[in-house]
Amino acid sequence: MKGKHIVLGISGGIAAYKSVSLLRLFVKAGAEVQVVITPNGKQFITPVTLSSLSGKPVISEFFTANTGEWHSHVDLGLWADVMVVAPATASTIAKMANGVADNMLVTTYLSAKAPVFVAPAMDLDMMAHPSTTRNLDLLRSYGNHIIEPESGELASGLVGKGRMEEPEKIFECIRDFFHTRESLKGKKVLITAGPTYERIDPVRFIGNFSTGKMGFAIASEAAERGAEVTLVSGPVSVEAPRHPAINVVKVESALEMLAACEKAAPEADIAIMAAAVADYRPAQPHERKIKRETDGIDSIDLVKNPDIAATLGAAKRPGQKLVGFALETDNADAHAADKLRRKNLDCIVVNSLADKGAGFGTDTNKIKIIYADGRQSDSFGLKSKADVARDILDAIENL
Repeated sequence: MKGKHIVLGISGGIAAYKSVSLLRLFVKAGAEVQVVITPNGKQFITPVTLSSLSGKPVISEFFTANTGEWHSHVDLGLWADVMVVAPATASTIAKMANGVADNMLVTTYLSAKAPVFVAPAMDLDMMAHPSTTRNLDLLRSYGNHIIEPESGELASGLVGKGRMEEPEKIFECIRDFFHTRESLKGKKVLITAGPTYERIDPVRFIGNFSTGKMGFAIASEAAERGAEVTLVSGPVSVEAPRHPAINVVKVESALEMLAACEKAAPEADIAIMAAAVADYRPAQPHERKIKRETDGIDSIDLVKNPDIAATLGAAKRPGQKLVGFALETDNADAHAADKLRRKNLDCIVVNSLADKGAGFGTDTNKIKIIYADGRQSDSFGLKSKADVARDILDAIENL
């Protein structure tokens, strides 16, 4: 953690006293810490204490009252390697989730280019309220990391979930995060994402409902871990991740995706086939729009598309890792294990449309992983696709 830049955001909750210990842990580990505290936060812990430990003036207001010096939230957002908001009260979480930029902490969050960790702290009823649950889900969907609070005795005297995680655990979480940031350094990763469109005529196609969100999340996480990523994306409406280590190759059809993969695969250390490739394409696409009234077409002849994962599996070199995906509606494990064997995969990520919140078009997913040696992971539970991407890459790294 030595030399890392950390923005520590502190909002107005009794758990602010724990932030002093967290700050001290960061500084002892060699990090450079800039504290940003809300006006209410100063009611619980003084800027003098925080400044003494960080060695930097504490920022709370947009301007310094006596000099008019402007504190640039944009500069802070660019400076940070990570932002940690601890404690994050219900009010601060709501403002972060909905872009209510009325204090320095939230404006810094909205300007942050680095990953953001949020450690909620509040009473159990506030924690369980649907609005808080919704806001935390929104923050997860944006790619933020939520450090779940503990259950225990709260400031109100009640017992339940809402205690901010202990400073030592938060510190370990951030330390491990920095460790994984370089875990794929020097590796080349090929990822496919989204659907393929197989043209019937210039205005119609055969396709599916894939949005590319899962593949994009994996690409972002791989790049954050230091990998050089080639992202082969089918036609999608969501924006592909922007990262200097991600090279986006846009394709439309399965044949185009195969060509792009065959070009990139020989240099790849890892290939992750997250795209939902159409199994069939029209044998003879029409050059002009088909007219129902005049063309009299009652059927369309289809031919099989090439199996991209199987093609790469047949050419897989020693040491190269190939990962497949299986989205099923029934007998998910059996179908996935069959795909794993046929396509010479090292592991396959299984999800099912029977699980609410999993599959196409959602911001969440629920997976399990089956390995070539027969091992199976337990279900990872329903998570944001950003969190699922971390689970998948952790599993690949363990291979």
